Amino acid sequence: MARNIYGLDLGSYDIKVYDKKKDTIWKEKNVLALTEKKEIFAVGDEAYEMYEKAPSSIEVVFPMKEGVISRFTDMQFLLQSLLKKDRQFVRGSEYVIAVPTDVTEVEKKAFFDLVIHSNAKAKEVNIVERAIADAVGLNLDVENTKGLMIANFGGETTELSVLAGGGMVLNRLLKIGGRTFDEAVINLIRHSHDFLVGRHTAENLRKSFGVFTSEVDEVIPAAGRDLITRVPMQKPISINLVRAAMKEPLLECIRAIQSLLDRTPPEVRRAIVDNGIFLTGGIAHTAGLETYIEEMTGIRCRTSLEPDICSVTGLKKIIGSLELRKLAYSMLEENYRWMR
Repeated sequence: MARNIYGLDLGSYDIKVYDKKKDTIWKEKNVLALTEKKEIFAVGDEAYEMYEKAPSSIEVVFPMKEGVISRFTDMQFLLQSLLKKDRQFVRGSEYVIAVPTDVTEVEKKAFFDLVIHSNAKAKEVNIVERAIADAVGLNLDVENTKGLMIANFGGETTELSVLAGGGMVLNRLLKIGGRTFDEAVINLIRHSHDFLVGRHTAENLRKSFGVFTSEVDEVIPAAGRDLITRVPMQKPISINLVRAAMKEPLLECIRAIQSLLDRTPPEVRRAIVDNGIFLTGGIAHTAGLETYIEEMTGIRCRTSLEPDICSVTGLKKIIGSLELRKLAYSMLEENYRWMR
């Protein structure tokens, strides 16, 4: 059987995969459920359904932490399980992996090692900076641009990157993402209403309410537990409370964007002002986020049509183009001999 080529974007909460042979993109939750004996009970979407619902004998774990691999063996098993699951997993395939931009070379190599040392028996593994994959997924001319800014809002991190001339000029990884917003919502609801809600409920509230939309009096009933009576119930949660919870993490993102722009060379910054800031990542779906950043920075913002799969769409284009393949590189190259 002819070998296949896979594009992998490993996020903190979702794994996105491009399968060249089938020409499809699929995604699944980056989660494992383990029994007390540390045996695998469930993986992917099935394991995520057990999050905050599983009995004490089952632990639901996320092998990625703040954009990097924190549980290497679990991550390796999860990836192998998902590639085999109802899909024609082919040994000896090639892999192109999107990696976070502002992490150490050792942390980048962990992504490389994840596949090269697995049972996949990969023939070749190349990596691409996630910001570059995002730019390709946005149909931007990465190699010839005079200046681009990409803001990738993910599950646990926000990656800010300035690109010019086909390479990285500046980048910064913020430990702020969907989880940060959800925890802020949980904490403010607890403080304001003596009411405890779970991550799923906080996430649904965040997704239901926009950051910068016209509604001001809207409320949504949320299930949780009253901390005074200890009784499970539903309470109405207002849009203003959710917005207030998200305000500080969003302001920190704005400050980081402005700081990065201040450090950007004048010609590149001028090009960014002309081209705008591009938003990708699952949290970029948040209603009004584009407007909020635009008003706070004074620079036009544009959101990817499918921000959650923008990086893996870029990997698909890189895999399918001989010209773009040079944007990917291997850690077996001469520059990385010290890491072998």
